[in-house]
Amino acid sequence: MSGSRQQHQPGLGKLDRMHRAIDLKVHYYGTPVVLISTRNEDGTANLAPMSSAWWLGQSCMLGLGNAGHTTANLLRERECVLNLAPSTLADAVDRLALTTGAHPVPERKAAMGYVYEPDKFAVAGLTAQRSEVVAPPRVTECPIQLECRVIEAHPFGDRCTAIEVRVVRAYLEEGLKIPGKDYVDPVGWDPLIMKFCEFFGGGSNVGPSRLAEGWRMPHPRLVR
Repeated sequence: MSGSRQQHQPGLGKLDRMHRAIDLKVHYYGTPVVLISTRNEDGTANLAPMSSAWWLGQSCMLGLGNAGHTTANLLRERECVLNLAPSTLADAVDRLALTTGAHPVPERKAAMGYVYEPDKFAVAGLTAQRSEVVAPPRVTECPIQLECRVIEAHPFGDRCTAIEVRVVRAYLEEGLKIPGKDYVDPVGWDPLIMKFCEFFGGGSNVGPSRLAEGWRMPHPRLVR
């Protein structure tokens, strides 16, 4: 009986046999790389790459490990800058990999090969730019910079915290702005994406979106 019902369910066919149940070890399907600048306890700047962030309205949720130096800075100082890295900054971001502003290096990170680095901007070859609303600096080379304040922290899993921040000031390179509109050009913006710990970029527009039309999102082809 159950087999008969399955044959009549719409959408079921031979292609479904290609899917197999699997115990995936990592769910890391791809999000933009963000360089988070925070202020250390001694007033110096820390810079760390992360790629577990999502936005809704003027707020962003950051997923960070509890032992991270950036997490400690955020919870203490309650502010940061989210610098969105373009695909051209892959090398700079990679130079920050396996570095930490925590001294001594936490045992778990030390086992992974992390080393203490007090000047993250210098290591990455990036330029610190004064912020206007918050204390941590912006990254000059990032075309999108978001000054943020921490709203709330939520425990997430065994070793992580989801930190809710609100954007209090946003900066955008002129070339990424849709002419006459306060919107990012989705075609011109090529974010650095990390999927399963590997870098990706060079995305292109694969087709029109009815959702964008319904939300009246401006697009370069539609600007008059």
